[in-house]
Amino acid sequence: MKEDFMGTIATDNGKVILYYNSENSLGQQAYAYVNASDRGILAIDISKTKVTGTQWAEIAANLNTNLSGLVNQEHPDFKNNYKTEDASLSNDDWIKVLQNHPSSLRCPILIDGKTFHFIETPSEISKYFDKEEASDDARSQDKS
Repeated sequence: MKEDFMGTIATDNGKVILYYNSENSLGQQAYAYVNASDRGILAIDISKTKVTGTQWAEIAANLNTNLSGLVNQEHPDFKNNYKTEDASLSNDDWIKVLQNHPSSLRCPILIDGKTFHFIETPSEISKYFDKEEASDDARSQDKS
């Protein structure tokens, strides 16, 4: 499933990127959680910023899913526009769904360094951040 991309999404180990929709509560909570951390954050609100098709494809590949896996097919915006059970759309169609109906994004997506995660609940972010802070604390202890 994972395709090789030139890496249009600039990832590095010190940076966290959050793709989210500020128009839903999960997106708002995920943004607040990430923003409260002391890490370098790039927050991309997909309701205000257009994500390219190549970026969506790269995100899906790094999450080991198809583009359809990024879309909440139960969301009213999806159901009202694509009245079909288990919609079989082309990759270009799935990208258009994400670009034209950002509210249909399944959940926020966190890129921590080079690791991609679906964020189904805001508290999931803590397990990625707490793990890193624990290793930072351990490194600090070693220097003492």
